[in-house]
Amino acid sequence: MGAVEGFFERVDAGRFTATEYTRGPWDPGSQHAGPPAALLGRAVEERAGARTDMRVARITYEILRPVPIGELEISTSVLRAGRSTEVVEAALTPAGGAAPVMLARALRIRVAEEVVPAVVPGPQLPPPGEVEVTPFFPVPWEVGYHSAMETRFTEGAFVELGPGTCWMRMKVPLVAGEETRALDRVLIAADSGNGISSVMDFGRYVFINGDLSVHLHRHPVGEWACVEARTSVDGGGIGLADARLHDEKGPIGRSAQSLFVAPR
Repeated sequence: MGAVEGFFERVDAGRFTATEYTRGPWDPGSQHAGPPAALLGRAVEERAGARTDMRVARITYEILRPVPIGELEISTSVLRAGRSTEVVEAALTPAGGAAPVMLARALRIRVAEEVVPAVVPGPQLPPPGEVEVTPFFPVPWEVGYHSAMETRFTEGAFVELGPGTCWMRMKVPLVAGEETRALDRVLIAADSGNGISSVMDFGRYVFINGDLSVHLHRHPVGEWACVEARTSVDGGGIGLADARLHDEKGPIGRSAQSLFVAPR
């Protein structure tokens, strides 16, 4: 897949350079929202002074403008700090830019060892090892997000309209030379729900998400994340892509994307 070893290369503690693996399917100069979403999620967890007894329960992204492929800066701030919960905001800004292109606001909740009974369902989908690799829809460039992710559908396909369920696995690390975390794997996949469950022809309509919310009741494990997505669209041009998220042990949470839908 070439010499580049990750979706991003670290410049220093708060600066990263996006590689061509972040490229989305619509604009050669813009990123798919999955990689920067994962990078902001990592910044929330690894910021200086972050409590190790908390984890992300919910993270919501505002996608303010297309995220360019190039050098990016991340800043974080704690909006609320409590004994059992905290809210952390992270902003992604092009190097030298005046305004962020993506914001993330995360709710982190304190965890402890087995303080309450676990109530979680087991596996509900065929495991990825039992499913064939499914290609992406045609993309006009060779290298991008589509070539850096392995996809295996248990229902539907990128080229089929309607609900879809897709196992996804990163082929390269989020940050070159650094360990990929379980949360990285989920956040980089969650923004694909809209494409996995598209209900309209890409050639005739645009359906763009301006946000992404991810709720996790269980910390993910393993290399694979699965997005079980359904899309609904109102005749006025507003849609919702709603998804259940899984790992190989079972459901881990949900994601949702608000959609702007219009004829091309």
